[in-house]
Amino acid sequence: MADKISIAMCTYNGERYLRDQLASIAAQTRPPDELVVCDDRSTDATCEIVTGFSASASFPVRLHVNERNVGSTKNFERAIRLCEGDVIALSDQDDVWLPEKLRRIEGCLLRNAKVGLVFTDAEVVDEDLQPLGYSLWESIGFDNSQRRLVRTGRVLDVLLPGSTVAGATMAFRSGFKNLVLEIPTNLALIHDGWIALMIASVADVSFIEEPLIKYRQHARQQIGARQTDEAGVGVAGLDGIKEAMRRTTSYQEMIEIATQAHHRLTEQRDIYKSDDALSRLEDRLEHLRARSYLPEGKLSRVRFVIGELLSRRYHLYSNGFRSAVKDLFA
Repeated sequence: MADKISIAMCTYNGERYLRDQLASIAAQTRPPDELVVCDDRSTDATCEIVTGFSASASFPVRLHVNERNVGSTKNFERAIRLCEGDVIALSDQDDVWLPEKLRRIEGCLLRNAKVGLVFTDAEVVDEDLQPLGYSLWESIGFDNSQRRLVRTGRVLDVLLPGSTVAGATMAFRSGFKNLVLEIPTNLALIHDGWIALMIASVADVSFIEEPLIKYRQHARQQIGARQTDEAGVGVAGLDGIKEAMRRTTSYQEMIEIATQAHHRLTEQRDIYKSDDALSRLEDRLEHLRARSYLPEGKLSRVRFVIGELLSRRYHLYSNGFRSAVKDLFA
């Protein structure tokens, strides 16, 4: 029996492009079983557009308006919490989905019960939906080497350094709600990066290489309806995408992310049987902390590097010999 699919959409002053996105959801060859829209106190016609759409939609549409502006992360958190389906697909307010998106994602999840999360590529377009000549994955550097890491189970090596999975292309099994919620707001990751990281810690992650959404860039870009409390507005195009989905370079940032992930896995260890994930994350944390405080003396540095090489942690959690050489001469 097919799973029920919920769409969690967040809106904020999205009247200009929202109709296009709603129309693309209505045109899905596999319609959703519900659309949950959480609005973060829009001052334009956003809510009226959603209400009008709900009257003609072939599936239930539930609109919830926040009592106060809470920002993108908490708005998505609320939308996810309200979803009742077995699978939750996240939606921005200004993109356009290709008709086969939900059907392709559903097929991926049905084929493999171990897969907890699926994401896709996206075609980057301008405000008029004209292609800009590159895909989302090309813009953020999710290349063949990173795809191989995901396929071989080393997805945390891709996710921990920064956001790779765009929420607008993501769907996950709702059984992981307790693991991903609440979403921290004090990390160098937004909602999509946190969700992907946590689910990847305890389940398989899969991807579909074809672009299944048109990822719209425009002058007032608020990626994922993200508001000024988190990333500001007005950043568009290739530079905007790179900024919004930046690669974290600070060891301290990675340590903070991994530490909070470890804490959440510890809280949920009985539900998600996360002992193996905890062990791997503890080992990764030890390696990151050690690399962030390299010994000053040359002999001590050599001993440290040799020890990390013998333990294979450079190969498991960094870039192998390249990272070892970097640490020797840092």
